Amino acid sequence: MRVEIWSDIACPWCYIGKARFEKGLAGFAHRDEVEVVHRSFELDPGHSKDDTVQVVDMLARKYGRTHDEVRAMEANVAANARAEGLGYLTEGRDHGNTFDIHRLLHLAKARGRQDELLNRAYRANFAEERSVYDTEVLVELAVEAGLDADEARAVLADPEAYADEVRADERAASELGADAVPFFVLDRRYGISGGQPAEVFAQALEQAWKDRPLTAIGGDAEACGADGSCEVPQGGGNGNGS
Repeated sequence: MRVEIWSDIACPWCYIGKARFEKGLAGFAHRDEVEVVHRSFELDPGHSKDDTVQVVDMLARKYGRTHDEVRAMEANVAANARAEGLGYLTEGRDHGNTFDIHRLLHLAKARGRQDELLNRAYRANFAEERSVYDTEVLVELAVEAGLDADEARAVLADPEAYADEVRADERAASELGADAVPFFVLDRRYGISGGQPAEVFAQALEQAWKDRPLTAIGGDAEACGADGSCEVPQGGGNGNGS
């Protein structure tokens, strides 16, 4: 069975949702027969590659909130992340264009190191003070994931390297009706939107294994939209991030 996951490194619910999915997968009897493929989805494709801003400043402008309100929003997301055993910095993180990161993830996929690079990129972006929008940081992460530094640097220097693969993933997301991430598709039969609880993923894996038609599972959950916005809690929610 194949599970395809559309996500963006800038999406906190993708970071959290990946951890929750993996918990659901860990208890699945047929987990060794599941192929997981990570696919590209840019939340903010129009963002200039040369314009990197602080997440708190970006969210305050986007939602018309004060910095204190944004910090409270980020604290809610951090609580969700930490409940899954993930680190999360509420301040000091960068926000920018993620196209190069997606291109590098396709190189990692071709070399069988995609999950390793994605994990390191998420951790660098959300839990460490390492900007994933810096070329040298990306090369460092690639090496940590088992890729060759010169090959990673060459891909990042060539704007067309793996660009078609990124765009193909994004077209596929559009064709499937995915307008928010994370978005999980199981054998092109079941679709799951948002960072659902681990139990929802476990249920979906069981149902997909029985070869049922495509069904939306779990109702609404926190996600980041195609316009680059993430859901803003209206009080008592799980929080929000970039």
